[in-house]
Amino acid sequence: QVQLVESGGGLVQTGDSLRLSCAASGRTFRPYAMAWFRQAPGKEREFVATIIWSGGNTWHADSVKGRFTISTDNAKNTVYLQMNTLKPEDTAVYYCAANMGPYYGGSLRSSSVYDYWGQGTQVTVSS
Repeated sequence: QVQLVESGGGLVQTGDSLRLSCAASGRTFRPYAMAWFRQAPGKEREFVATIIWSGGNTWHADSVKGRFTISTDNAKNTVYLQMNTLKPEDTAVYYCAANMGPYYGGSLRSSSVYDYWGQGTQVTVSS
């Protein structure tokens, strides 16, 4: 089993920055990919960013490109989401997710390819 625990959320103002962390524990942690998703009230969960654990290739949603950056510290089994220039529309619960492999294909932007999820951390951006 893998446990994912997010932290770093909070209440900030428009234009502020936050860094979310997601720490993994449990079995030997060698995921294929890690990702961040978010879900705003009344909306479906949406893709934010993903990173290949070994290699570091990243992809970001158009809505956050240039403002958010996903990264990892493999030695700490941790994935980060640096969020800059936050907007009220970024308000959501943010979830990290892991695809533990083997990877059989499918879009890494889809929540369906991820095996494990954290409990989420709330990010609220006031205008």
